[in-house]
Amino acid sequence: MPLYVLPACLVIGYCLGSIQTAYFYCKTHGIDIREHGSGNPGMTNTLRTLGAKAGFTVLILDMLKCFLAVNLTTALFSSAAPDAVYLIKMVTGLGAVLGHDFPFYMQFKGGKGIAATAGLMCAFHPVCIVVMFASFLIPFWLTHFVSLGSLMINICFVVTVVALGENGLLHMPDSYLFATYLITAFLAALAFYQHKANIKKLLSGNERKTYVFKKNKVQSEEELGGGNGTKG
Repeated sequence: MPLYVLPACLVIGYCLGSIQTAYFYCKTHGIDIREHGSGNPGMTNTLRTLGAKAGFTVLILDMLKCFLAVNLTTALFSSAAPDAVYLIKMVTGLGAVLGHDFPFYMQFKGGKGIAATAGLMCAFHPVCIVVMFASFLIPFWLTHFVSLGSLMINICFVVTVVALGENGLLHMPDSYLFATYLITAFLAALAFYQHKANIKKLLSGNERKTYVFKKNKVQSEEELGGGNGTKG
């Protein structure tokens, strides 16, 4: 594989991933999302602040930017490295998640990377699409904790990628497979780090629930006795 391929994938992924959808979308509605709710420029805070339509719009756009980045680099570089297609996808996805989480023009303070990871999963392998929906929707439907579903996405992504690789479905040499596994594990570790406050609240029973078609602020105040919700 030419030496320029993976660095180029990382840069392209970062550039597209750093487009802060929630920030720009909310600006069109006259607000700075960083000054509302948890202050996090991501899908969950947008949903809680502006409602389901805004939240779903940001979710789709955040997924799309990573999906497009992965497909772009695959189209550009797969012919130069036909035995490293899935590594190309994973490195591009890593760049997109890093760009989403740490955009240079926002003092490296972005979202938490889950929607971008979901976009990577959609572009990585068809099996991952099913895993993505199941691993998020089932925990969220049972608990209404976005953070729990978000963490489950990353855990299941690691398991799925390793399962695909070990069963020969990624068609790569062992060195590329190992690098792909490491990146997937790193993305999961990063997600847990980004959700460390949420994890503490989950363990203490104080995590804020999210109801997609209800007024989340009112619901949260009722559940927590009028206390402040967690950052999400």
